[in-house]
Amino acid sequence: MGRSRGGFTSKIHLSADGRCRPLSLIVTPGQRADCTQFVSVLEKIRVPRLGPGRPRKKPGSVAADKAYSNGPCRQYLRRRGIRHTIPEKADSQAARLRKGSRGGRPPGFDEDRYKKRNTVERAVNKLKNSRAVATRYDKRGYVFLGTVTAQP
Repeated sequence: MGRSRGGFTSKIHLSADGRCRPLSLIVTPGQRADCTQFVSVLEKIRVPRLGPGRPRKKPGSVAADKAYSNGPCRQYLRRRGIRHTIPEKADSQAARLRKGSRGGRPPGFDEDRYKKRNTVERAVNKLKNSRAVATRYDKRGYVFLGTVTAQP
């Protein structure tokens, strides 16, 4: 547990598929920023194949909110060849425009794909239907992780 504005809390960072099923999750202290866990969450994705073969580790595309609109997150996605829909922050856009032609092109943004971003929010809401997850009775992180993972 870590201290945040509301007291001692924790965060669940997760990725979800189109049916709101969690693919990977990490539990961190409450004061930890979301964007610092972006790479860790994507690295933990393992989708088993129906037949023989290694599990899939790379999602087809990622839709994220403005918290992940920074250089390292975008570079990681570009390096792995993952299509992404992340809106640009207003201050980043202003800095890019201030640089003029040296600022580069704006990142691509598909509004239709971005509308599907709420699948992660719905996955978190499904997890928090459990009282043990919503109130976090567990004191240790590994016990809480087990509680979150055991939810259907």
